[in-house]
Amino acid sequence: MGTVVDDTASVEFHAFFERHYAELSRLANLLTGEADTADDLAADALLALWHRWDRVRAADHPVAYARGVVANLARTRIRSAVRERRRIALFWSQREERTENPDVAGVVDVQEALRRLPFRKRACVVLRHAFDLSEKDTALALGVSVGTVKSQTSKGMAELQRLLGTREVPQRVHAAVGTAARGDAAEGMRKRSGKVEGRDR
Repeated sequence: MGTVVDDTASVEFHAFFERHYAELSRLANLLTGEADTADDLAADALLALWHRWDRVRAADHPVAYARGVVANLARTRIRSAVRERRRIALFWSQREERTENPDVAGVVDVQEALRRLPFRKRACVVLRHAFDLSEKDTALALGVSVGTVKSQTSKGMAELQRLLGTREVPQRVHAAVGTAARGDAAEGMRKRSGKVEGRDR
């Protein structure tokens, strides 16, 4: 009996994996600005979901739960990267070249502009305008109030308009999603699926 339940859970999880891996990878890429590690973050998030799959499958919004896990992993990675950059800057007593460039408008693309936003603003903008989530679903994914989503999205979009020098920010954020993840998403899904299965067994 237990085997049947386990097999059912495995089938459900892998169907969830196939359906949402590419989206979670794009989300990780847009939140971290690191295309090379986005697949790993998505796979790590899905591995975490598998370990608590009974809870996830019983949730009202499993996809929102998954997005929240990706957001938390992305936030942790960003904080770690910032600490590392600070250590390097302190060691060499100099800053990275691009951080001091004041002429941002007109030369920075959407992903670079997104990286300049504080994490919560970036997450709200990405989920609302790149993934077309409602304010309620965005709040659910990030674990914040709808009011916070409204204010952070508005402020984030205003900052993007300033950085990009355009009022067509929503359209450009939408366009960025299609090219956010490098490489073949389907191939990445197959590799990550094998990775998760290997870890589980």
